[in-house]
Amino acid sequence: MSAGPLDGIRILEVGHILAGPYATMVLADLGAEVTKLEPPGGDLSRQVSDAYFASINRGKRSIRLDLTSEDGRARLGELAADAHALLVNLKPSAIRRFGLTYEDLRKHNEKLVCVALTGFGLSAGDDPAFDYVIQAATGIAALTGDPDGPPTLPGYSSADNSAGLTAAVALLAQIVSGRGGQLEVSLRDVMLSQLNYRAAAYLNDGVEPRRLPFGAHSYYVPAQLFPTADGYLALFVTHDGFWRSFATEAGVSGFATMAERAARREEVLAVVTAALAADTAANWEDRLRRLGVPAAKVRTLPEALAATPEVVVTAGDFRLVGSPIRVAGYEPVYGPPPRLGEHGGRPDHS
Repeated sequence: MSAGPLDGIRILEVGHILAGPYATMVLADLGAEVTKLEPPGGDLSRQVSDAYFASINRGKRSIRLDLTSEDGRARLGELAADAHALLVNLKPSAIRRFGLTYEDLRKHNEKLVCVALTGFGLSAGDDPAFDYVIQAATGIAALTGDPDGPPTLPGYSSADNSAGLTAAVALLAQIVSGRGGQLEVSLRDVMLSQLNYRAAAYLNDGVEPRRLPFGAHSYYVPAQLFPTADGYLALFVTHDGFWRSFATEAGVSGFATMAERAARREEVLAVVTAALAADTAANWEDRLRRLGVPAAKVRTLPEALAATPEVVVTAGDFRLVGSPIRVAGYEPVYGPPPRLGEHGGRPDHS
């Protein structure tokens, strides 16, 4: 089995909770050596639960480092001199106060890649920017939920996770360039970017986004959740070929083109809802997948994990979901999450 594609890449991480640690865990799973530089009290996610911490910090090293001390800042410089990248997930004022920018560290390593992962940008101030705040501020919450009910939020930290993935891409891109430098990724910008076609429709055509029942897609019809005889089914008909296959299997007719289905949305949804009521979500999933039509029963997380046992891995004492990236000839080594200061440092300073 070959080494990971990031074998030999050394990454330092300073931050708390989710976005930054998730970014570096993705890289650790690919073979990078990731070292958490933790304050005396540790990453705040250690206070949430052991399983929470493990879910975003497996396979890393931990050095306890007091960046408020001269010794701690001197040790930071030593570590930076031997690293490829530093990813920081703190408030902008803290990033500057602790000397965690490229301008601060370039004297130790001209090729160091410094990624600042913040809520609104490195120059935007310290306004609180937790995941749910960003989802509210960028229009995500306003687009989520039933149109007759209140705005709502996805059941997981989509802004933190999305920003973490974006930061990982940014970090790798700059390493590949062979140049050091300062990079910025903000949760706000990432989530606005992910509203791509929604934002484009408004900016170019003046079409203001609105919530539709059952999470319906704004362009494709039918593409949403539907009630069935037992459970809910996600049906995603994105072109006329899928519609022909579905209509034949479901015993419905008409609405041959996407343009017609979009123009007559309510009629189409009534016909599809009536047809799907004749069988269970599980049976519809089986029937439609055999025809190549995108459809899935709405499962709970326990049901989804039971259906995909191959994604569950062991990292020390924890069972976790493994890396979503498959590299031919490489199998990640899922090490345990590090104990605080396991690889160096003392409670007061490094």
